[in-house]
Amino acid sequence: MYKQKFKIILSFLLILLSNFIFSQKKFTIVLDAGHGGSDSGAKRSYSDIGLLAEKDVTLSVVLKVGRMLEKNKDFKVIYTRKFDEYPSLSDRTNLANRSKADLFVSVHCNSAQRSSAYGTETYVQGPDQNDTNLEVAKRENDVIFLDEKDRQTFGSYDASSPESLIALKLQQSKYLESSLLLGGLVEDNFVNKDKRFSRGVFQKNLHVLRMNAMPSVLIETGFINHAEESHYLASEKGQDEIAESIYQAIIDYKKAIDRKSGGASNNITVKKPEPEKPVEVALKNDFRILLMSSPTKYNDGDPALKGLNYILPIKENGQYKYYYGVTNMASVKDINLKTAKDAGFRNAFAVGFMPNQKLSTGYYTIEVYVGEKLNGNSFILQTLKDVERNKESGVFYYTYGKVFTLEDAVKIQKSLEAKGIKNTIIQKVYR
Repeated sequence: MYKQKFKIILSFLLILLSNFIFSQKKFTIVLDAGHGGSDSGAKRSYSDIGLLAEKDVTLSVVLKVGRMLEKNKDFKVIYTRKFDEYPSLSDRTNLANRSKADLFVSVHCNSAQRSSAYGTETYVQGPDQNDTNLEVAKRENDVIFLDEKDRQTFGSYDASSPESLIALKLQQSKYLESSLLLGGLVEDNFVNKDKRFSRGVFQKNLHVLRMNAMPSVLIETGFINHAEESHYLASEKGQDEIAESIYQAIIDYKKAIDRKSGGASNNITVKKPEPEKPVEVALKNDFRILLMSSPTKYNDGDPALKGLNYILPIKENGQYKYYYGVTNMASVKDINLKTAKDAGFRNAFAVGFMPNQKLSTGYYTIEVYVGEKLNGNSFILQTLKDVERNKESGVFYYTYGKVFTLEDAVKIQKSLEAKGIKNTIIQKVYR
């Protein structure tokens, strides 16, 4: 009789215990090693280390991060790939969403046309209101690889559509704050622990982040085409340090999230919950960081720009004004300003631009060439019609187009780049 009662009580306690254990949801993180298989990503050959491919570095780093996380019983780790294969971008995001992941971390290596570019970057997803179409061909600084499945999934997305933009804002506003938190922790570790140069945290439309229903970051661990940094990326020591910094950022991120939600606490005292911080609301204006004004025209990659990308020069009253980045989120604006000052532009400051504002007097045009007089067989004159020519102090200035908003000027500039006419300048003309 007593033995039967004991069995019943024991069974009941075991059921309660098992229900408690299974009710403790593990923190699920999806680790994505960028590229893979036939898509090697950025690559470069060196005489001493041979071919260095992005897909190999990212896989090695991700597996190291995963092994460290798997030792912690609070984490469940899911990999988009564990060997040299190429999951499509759709497969990667679908895996994360099906798994109801709490976090998505994509690891990449960077590349640039100039070999002097170096440093780390972390991207979080956010709509760019100034783009008329999603930059479907972007991979980090260059090209995102889209296979047939990706084209079917993403092909109908139009960033200029108000419906698409509203949907994106609603979807991403929940996760932007958390993504920025993790991105900041990662970059801080790269700087403080590994003594590396951080180029900052950026908000950008990237496919592998856009479709994720969770906080997501894409980490650029360094430039493969930079002689010194590439050897760091290829080394066991470098990969260990990168993995450790990412791992520690994830641990600190989870602690911060737990503190906010009141979970994972060893304190028996029930604390009064802190009021939730309001979701960040987009500003009415776009903000660019004015780095400097100069009578000198600098092309992309010039040392005067101190390694910063996403520079928009605008010529006004004979001066070239160099603007860095663009965002309508206050938090990202502050990050961009800090990045500019850390790069050496101590007097940089944020300038507001009202989207699609028409000039009341004057117009925008594109300065396509400055120098000696072009002959009729030049590539520019053969490619473009209605180019205007002016001569000042013995120098010839060739301009093209006439529009009344900065956004329209950027469109023309991008169309010229697609035709092979690069290093053009948007010029603001007062008349």
